[in-house]
Amino acid sequence: MFNYCVDPASLEGLTWLSCYLTTGKHMGLYWSFLTVLALLAITAPTALLFGFAGATAARSHVGPLRWIGKIYISVVRGVPDIAFFLFFVIALDQGFEWIRHQILCPDWPDPIRQGNDFIVCQQAKLPLSTSPQWVHEVYGFFVAALTFAIVFGAFAANVLYGAMRAVPKAQLETAEAFGMSRAQSFRRILVPQMWLYALPGLSNLWMILIKATPLLFLLGVEDIVYWARELGGTKQARFTEYPHGDWRAIYFFGLLVFYLCFTRVSEIVLEKVNRRLLKGQATIGGAP
Repeated sequence: MFNYCVDPASLEGLTWLSCYLTTGKHMGLYWSFLTVLALLAITAPTALLFGFAGATAARSHVGPLRWIGKIYISVVRGVPDIAFFLFFVIALDQGFEWIRHQILCPDWPDPIRQGNDFIVCQQAKLPLSTSPQWVHEVYGFFVAALTFAIVFGAFAANVLYGAMRAVPKAQLETAEAFGMSRAQSFRRILVPQMWLYALPGLSNLWMILIKATPLLFLLGVEDIVYWARELGGTKQARFTEYPHGDWRAIYFFGLLVFYLCFTRVSEIVLEKVNRRLLKGQATIGGAP
């Protein structure tokens, strides 16, 4: 990065540290913070959409739709997160390739399932073997983000379902008495008011989502945990230009500070949003 970093062996002190912290691998570490923030920015609204759809389906008057909503909430919430994270990454990847295989290779003579192997034509592979590295990384991130959204969408659905049930039924009956249809009372009365009851649960879910971002490391995405382990491990002179001992404790302490600061900022923002929503509302939280 700097001109004086040409010969690392001649450096010492802060000069050595400045060169060490600006290596290519450290640039990967700094970019990985943006990866985590991008995951949160994409996953949070997508999970909320999944949650809203699941909660709406769970309270539907149509039997099959209601069963789908309740099964989605119950199954995902009842299985350890790590199991679903590992399952959905494989299932989504194979599902996308199966769809492309049916479209691009309709005359394929061999079965796709051959024992434990999943084999599709080369055109159906995602991403293609000829694709550049950044395409592979973006695709892996996309599948991981979609997996996060599906899993946390089930938790959001449970929160929103409870919030919908917390809205006084008398208000919906009054809306219908004034001539509103069921869809109108849902859109104009139920949905605006349910956020008052849903925000505390969604705030907790947001905190859990932040703490779950290190699972990207297990899904094959080079996130901050990957780089902290990679850079903090013992480096000897024959392996790197900047040898050092086992510094993993230092790197993971930096991650600890990052997550604590991020969650604290989130708490402040969510508290302000909560106070604004409760202002003037006849609830236990808003009455004072």
